[in-house]
Amino acid sequence: MEVSCGRVRNVSFEAKMFNRRAANPRYQPDRILDALALQRGQWVADIGSGGGYFTLRFAHVVGPEGRVYAVDTNPNMLNFVKQSVREKGLDNVVPVLVEGDALPLPENSLNLVFMRNVCHHVPHRVTYFQQVKHVLRPDGTVALIEYRRSGLFRRLFGHYIPPETLRTEMKDAGYHIRESFDFLPDQSFTLFTVQTKPPT
Repeated sequence: MEVSCGRVRNVSFEAKMFNRRAANPRYQPDRILDALALQRGQWVADIGSGGGYFTLRFAHVVGPEGRVYAVDTNPNMLNFVKQSVREKGLDNVVPVLVEGDALPLPENSLNLVFMRNVCHHVPHRVTYFQQVKHVLRPDGTVALIEYRRSGLFRRLFGHYIPPETLRTEMKDAGYHIRESFDFLPDQSFTLFTVQTKPPT
């Protein structure tokens, strides 16, 4: 029991650290929210939700009529998010535990898929984002924030994706760029939508 409690405390510390970093003005979370232009009643998936900083921000924006899926592979992180959701009195957040590339979300349901510093963990990105298309609404958006190649740690451990690589992979998966932003100091930030087939 002590070991288990220690592990939970460590995860709690890590989750809080993630949230402090996400909330740091250097990483401009308010401008990110403005750029996403979410509306009340919309449905969002925060994939790789971690400590849930953006999950909770999204939940407040979309309101009780909307829904936010907090998607993660770490059950302890999701437990931390559940606790945060209870403390905030929110009832529009659905934690989703996944394994690997699985994405067990309702088809054709999401206005936004949001991934921040997560894509470099996905081994087969083209295949993965082809799968993502099934859960997006026809006018849905995929928002990707990813580290550029800078910093020794990122270079050593591959915790980055060059923006041109990510854009090529998304094109191969059937998306096109809706808009890109350059206000983040260390990260690329791009909005993608599904490439529609031209009329025949």
